[in-house]
Amino acid sequence: MLTHDVAHEWITRWDRQQEGYLPDREERFTALIDAVEAAGRPDPLVIDLGCGPGSLAARLLERLPEARVVAIDADPLLLGLGRAAYPDPRLRFVSLDLRVPGWSDQLGLDGPADAAVSTTALHWISPQDIAKVYAEVATVLCPGGLLLNGDHMETEDTTPALSRLELAVHDREAARRFAGNHPEDWRQWWDAVAAAPAFTELNATRATAGADHHGSESPLLSTHVNALLDAGFVEVGCLWQRGNNRLLCGIRG
Repeated sequence: MLTHDVAHEWITRWDRQQEGYLPDREERFTALIDAVEAAGRPDPLVIDLGCGPGSLAARLLERLPEARVVAIDADPLLLGLGRAAYPDPRLRFVSLDLRVPGWSDQLGLDGPADAAVSTTALHWISPQDIAKVYAEVATVLCPGGLLLNGDHMETEDTTPALSRLELAVHDREAARRFAGNHPEDWRQWWDAVAAAPAFTELNATRATAGADHHGSESPLLSTHVNALLDAGFVEVGCLWQRGNNRLLCGIRG
């Protein structure tokens, strides 16, 4: 049985292992939520794409208590963690695969969303599918609505020398932040989850759902920028950046 306290403990471990890859993860969260807040509504409706266990959604609701978040993921174990840790009427977790067209019809929205947000998730989706995802996101956003995607995005296809420097900036920051103290990594976290009795049922569900990840498929900044422009976002650019870690914003026309 996955209890509230146990779920929080594992999400804390999740956050720590994520910080091993993103030493400035909290800064990126802050910049993203600043953008949602600056868009003007005190009570925005936000869609969290690839929400994982709800780390971003929880921070957003802490900052914007009148907001509502619909959080989407295809991984039953991460969704189970989020539901156990954050039993909040303002936050609704939905099990959907963004790669399957028509996912937005199953969200049960009561109106257009003000923002769609994502952190360290959409790189798992292929360039062909990410174009479809952004096109579908555009259909559920209000005019002027925001798409905010925080992720590692590379520029090696357009500015290879700058791309190498961006990666060096990121690597040096991680080395300073974790000198002599290497956090649990992605694989170690999942191995620990697989061995934990609290997750027996969710692990079995996850095995049949085929929710495992197999590497970054859309790492290039240009892939995301072009897909957003093709989807009808009228302005696209980076609101925040540190090395190759960016917060990309698209504004719906």
